[in-house]
Amino acid sequence: MDTFTKDKRSKIMSRIKSYDTKPEVLLKKYLANRIQNIESNVSYLLGKPDIVIKSKKTIIFLNGCFWHHHHNCSRANLPKSNKTYWVPKIKNNVKRDIRVRRTLRRMGWSVITVWECQVRRLDKFSKLTKLF
Repeated sequence: MDTFTKDKRSKIMSRIKSYDTKPEVLLKKYLANRIQNIESNVSYLLGKPDIVIKSKKTIIFLNGCFWHHHHNCSRANLPKSNKTYWVPKIKNNVKRDIRVRRTLRRMGWSVITVWECQVRRLDKFSKLTKLF
């Protein structure tokens, strides 16, 4: 059972940022020091990628471990309450992610997914280091 009222929970959820989150800012700084001309939160491409590197024809999605269900990650645990809402919500997010990545690859883009738990060790993330 949720410990907050519906109105309080709604207010809390409405404050969750969709761009310029701490992990996103760290990722952009990391890339900006190594690659020229990166675009962020690109609304004209399917899935509204977090980062686009046109010169490398590469798209980077920075996924929240909880919201996109990072497999075997401790941050991806589902809440114990209101499972009838959360299970389909997270499953739909995962299905949409797969569909979007597949479509973008068919369009000729390389697609990289970075998980929020990986942002602290970007220098060890081989898919990113291959871009430089």
